Amino acid sequence: MAETETTQEAPASGGGKIGKLLLPIFLVINFGSLGAGLYLVFINTVEFEPPKIVEENEKELLSTALEEMESDVVLYNMEQFTVNLAGFPSRAIRLEMSLEMLDTKGFEDVVRLGAESRDSIVKILNAKRFADIETIQGKLFLKDQIATTLNGFLKEGVVKEVYFTYFAVQ
Repeated sequence: MAETETTQEAPASGGGKIGKLLLPIFLVINFGSLGAGLYLVFINTVEFEPPKIVEENEKELLSTALEEMESDVVLYNMEQFTVNLAGFPSRAIRLEMSLEMLDTKGFEDVVRLGAESRDSIVKILNAKRFADIETIQGKLFLKDQIATTLNGFLKEGVVKEVYFTYFAVQ
């Protein structure tokens, strides 16, 4: 039996020689690829210079951006709305509004929409109850909702602010 045990161990020792050779080969390949990667990173970052932020350049960019934003105010006056409110007792709201546009492209977009923009505003107003728009917060929320809805329809322009020029609930 002693002889059979030694014969079974002999093939295992031959496989161990291959394992002993593969380990150093894989280590050399691993460290070689690690070294190549580090070399590539080093070569690509040697001549890198971070961008210099100069305060004068930033001030010029800020001033031009502010001038563009403070240019002429573009207002679009919508005709008067008379709409029934939801809820009981039935009430009607009559309002006029002006839309402040970001630029003239937005003005042209609103003019082009015409009836579609009025219809979307009427739908918003029909869904409101008197209690929803009675408070100042309700009116501000209504303004935001109208601006958001109209901005969804516009392709190039942006409604910056909604102004109620006449607001009466009967």
